[in-house]
Amino acid sequence: MLAEAVDGLDVRPDGVYVDVTFGGGGHSRAIMERLGPEGHLVAFDQDEDAAKRVESGEWKAGGEARFTFIGENFRYLKSYLRLHGVRRIDGLLADLGVSSHQFDVAERGFSTRFEGELDLRMDRRGTTTARDIVNSADDAELARILRLYGELPNARQMAKAIVKARSEREIATTTDLREAVSRHLPRGMENKYLAMLFQALRIEVNGELEALREMLVQAAEVLQPGGRLAVISYHSLEDRLVKNFMRSGNFEGVVEKDFYGNPLTPMRQVLSTAATPAEVAANSRARSARLRVAEKLETKNQ
Repeated sequence: MLAEAVDGLDVRPDGVYVDVTFGGGGHSRAIMERLGPEGHLVAFDQDEDAAKRVESGEWKAGGEARFTFIGENFRYLKSYLRLHGVRRIDGLLADLGVSSHQFDVAERGFSTRFEGELDLRMDRRGTTTARDIVNSADDAELARILRLYGELPNARQMAKAIVKARSEREIATTTDLREAVSRHLPRGMENKYLAMLFQALRIEVNGELEALREMLVQAAEVLQPGGRLAVISYHSLEDRLVKNFMRSGNFEGVVEKDFYGNPLTPMRQVLSTAATPAEVAANSRARSARLRVAEKLETKNQ
């Protein structure tokens, strides 16, 4: 969805754009290719591995003056833009979820394919890991996390299984967690249920949905009228927040109206699309991806 997302931004050569999920730099590179000498890109990523790629790669080596990297969570979007003298932007792109690099590094604990520390922190400066949660939360709290963030139909049974397993020995690795819940993985759907379990813990560890809410509100504030917001989400919880916000300006999806019955919305959605079969064939992680693009509307106080 790289091309569709960048196309959706309708990049102006002299515009100011933000990529709040730098990752491996693919989207940032595509945006930069469309910027002229007067354009500028600001990229955010809280993962220290992304910062290392910036420091050692083409971004620094090329002395790219049109590029600024901020190694922080995108929930601080507005503050860090102001710190760098940016008040208004022409477009923002967010590719949510876990990057391929994070999935492929065993010690990060993001993938069920590898034996690794049960970590799941996107920002390793954070103090709480998935290991802390599965070994300290009671069964009711674990069930809430698994049901709310993983949408697991057997969340209560899994939570009880985790509590039972940890009473015998600490759940320290991804393998320990898989073994703890193995009896509750439906035959033929083991990988799907494990992915839902790890998703739930990852969202809890990183506060992902709250960070997304904060970023979307700030994005609407800093976008110029006519500016574009492009978001790629990978599960229904994220997509619901994005869809509702683009539709109504709030996360309930309720469109408010003025005295005359005119809708009071900060944006209008201009694109909604899913990954193509070809994209899914090339990258199975894209199978649940949904791209939404919205344009900031002009308001009377702007």
